[in-house]
Order: sequence, then structure tokens, then C-alpha cells
Amino acid sequence: MKRLRQIVTKAVVAKGKKRVEASEVIHPSNTPTSILGCWVINHHYNAKKVGKFVEITGKFDVNVWYAYNNNTKTAVHSETVHYKDRIKLHYRDHDVIESNDCHVRVIQQPNCIEAVINQHGDCFNVVIEREFIVEVIGETKVVVSIHEVDFEEEWKFEDESSSSSSSSSSSSSSSSSSSSSNDFKFIEDSSSFH
Repeated sequence: MKRLRQIVTKAVVAKGKKRVEASEVIHPSNTPTSILGCWVINHHYNAKKVGKFVEITGKFDVNVWYAYNNNTKTAVHSETVHYKDRIKLHYRDHDVIESNDCHVRVIQQPNCIEAVINQHGDCFNVVIEREFIVEVIGETKVVVSIHEVDFEEEWKFEDESSSSSSSSSSSSSSSSSSSSSNDFKFIEDSSSFH
């Protein structure tokens, strides 16, 4: 036991994943004849940890392009839909210090997979899919084994600085000697002209 130490560190302590298909009822201002298109935009959400779950509350806008008046006119109806999803958390370890720090990753943004006119013919039934992965970041304990070392092995390496400096110094000395001989020769040549 003397050679074991506990380290407290932050890690992903729990995860959860959920895919939802929800049917929403959209009420247009005109009696629709047919649906020409449907799309979902402006998705916003917040997440918080509640017990062994993460609750995601959010909203998005559903836009339905439709024809009315016996397919003689068209319009786009937009409606904001609010939702709340509870995602169950799965813990890998039991020895976890509780934390409320959760991260949400959207795998599938809210998307329309089906849009039909209902049996009464006055509104739309729209099926929306969405999928999330949540991760809870918390403190956990890691146990490590301690091994006392009285000495350190010698490092084997070559001292490259001495060899490189000697070669550079020899080259600089040879260049300086050659330049000095050239200067001397130039002086001799100039004195011969007088």
C-alpha cells in the first residue's frame, strides 16, 4: 500500500445516446390541398444534468410549403416547436465525484422525414427526427504504482558541438589566411608600379 498513490483527475465519467422520432401537428392559416416541401431550421438547445439523466430542452422552426385553394395558390407556413428530451446516463465506474458539467453533441439535427395532411384535411402531421450524444465530465480517481529509483542510467550520446566548432574554426582560419595572403600580394603588386 505504501507504493500506491491516488490521483484525482477530470475525465468523461458517463455517456448517453438517444434518437427521437416525434410527430408534430402544424396548423396552417389556409386549408391545404397538397404539400410541396418541408424543412427544419433555427435549432437551439440547452442541456443540464438531472440525477442519472441529461435533460435537453430546445426549439426549432418547421417550415411547410403547401398549395391551397385547389392547387391554385401556394404559401409557406412557419411554426416554432419546443421539445424536451431525457437521455439516460451510463456510468463505467462507480467511484465518481458528482459533476454537472455535461457536453452535448448533435449527431442528427432536427430533420423532417415525413409530412402529410391529416384526415380532416386542415393541418399537417410532420415527423421530425433528431439524435444526441451526451458526455458528463467529472472528477475521478486514478491509482498509480510508485517505484523509487536510487540512480538513473547513464545517457549515451555524442558531443556534436565540439566536432562542428573545430571544423568551422579551421575553415574560418583557412579563409582568413588565404585572404591575408591575397592582401599582401596586392600590396606587393601596387608597390611595383611606383
